[in-house]
Amino acid sequence: MKLLIIFIYLIITNFSYASEKPNIRNLILIKNPETYDDVTFRDTNQKNINLDDFRGKLVLFNFWATWCVPCKDEMPSLDNLQSNSDFKDLKIFPINMGKENVSKMELFFKELNVRNLDIFIDAPATLAKKFSLRGIPTTILFNKEGKEFARIVGSTDFDNEEFIDWLKNYD
Repeated sequence: MKLLIIFIYLIITNFSYASEKPNIRNLILIKNPETYDDVTFRDTNQKNINLDDFRGKLVLFNFWATWCVPCKDEMPSLDNLQSNSDFKDLKIFPINMGKENVSKMELFFKELNVRNLDIFIDAPATLAKKFSLRGIPTTILFNKEGKEFARIVGSTDFDNEEFIDWLKNYD
């Protein structure tokens, strides 16, 4: 009987862990979601955008550059995620870190057939410092209170059903 109880306990705890975190090797969950002050960046018209203006939405920052091959690989699935009808309050900000001109970034999106995302710029690279980025691509996930609850370091497939099902819990 003791073995049965232990077995059931192990199954339940493993199942609850699996429902908490999808099997994405480079997904890091933040145990105590972090708040950041003055998180601003720009659109291609040099208009300032502030994370605080998107409270009440699930927000993803995806840091990328045109010369980054893994960024190129993941961008189409990130575009699909933005248009996924399973999410009603999802906003994705692809933020360019390459200090590239706008026409080069627009060509990058056009070549990849990115239609659901706009281009944003971290000028003058303040977010890279603020979030202690170690490389790109990096995706930072913010809950509806504007707190970072997870990040993906490196590329991922945003079309992954397990990831999408997990992310729906935050929408």
